[in-house]
Amino acid sequence: MNRYLSCRSELTAAQIKEEIFTQSYILLLLATLFWAGNFVWGKYVVTEVTPFQLTYLRWLFALVLLLPLAQWLERPAWRSFLPQWPQLLILALAGSFGYNFFLYTALEYTTSFHAAVINTLNPLFIFIGSALLLKERLTRRQTAGLIISFIGVLTVVTKGAVWQILSFSYNFGDALMLLSGLLWEFYTIYG
Repeated sequence: MNRYLSCRSELTAAQIKEEIFTQSYILLLLATLFWAGNFVWGKYVVTEVTPFQLTYLRWLFALVLLLPLAQWLERPAWRSFLPQWPQLLILALAGSFGYNFFLYTALEYTTSFHAAVINTLNPLFIFIGSALLLKERLTRRQTAGLIISFIGVLTVVTKGAVWQILSFSYNFGDALMLLSGLLWEFYTIYG
């Protein structure tokens, strides 16, 4: 942050705050776009490559891009991570690999629409898991936020016809998507 401020000394504090605020919203919008686009993109790509290949190539590509960036920006002490290696491996297998593998496998059997709707259950899984396993108490505000966001996502995904969820016919891909969500819950809570 100091490098950013020193390079931008000609700007006022209010201008810098406004610029950071705007950039934050753009990055949040892009994250949402990429996350949602993953379902549509994944549905198309699993017709060309296996879910295992897709997951492997996706994370290999990320590794090639992010490892040098992490080394340059963070200069991590890699040896300090050795004691946590087993936990990091479990997290990688559950969250990074497992979630995506089962998501892409689910897309072989179900629609991207169904997968996206089922994926909206992830925050609910995480809240319930945190309450049961970590004994975290959910505040009324958190509970209200969860309910409002869930209804909001369902409204957007169903184009306002939320009752249409009740008429779905569910399949094996939907079950795999639930498994994917449970792996994400484990990754989030354990990590």
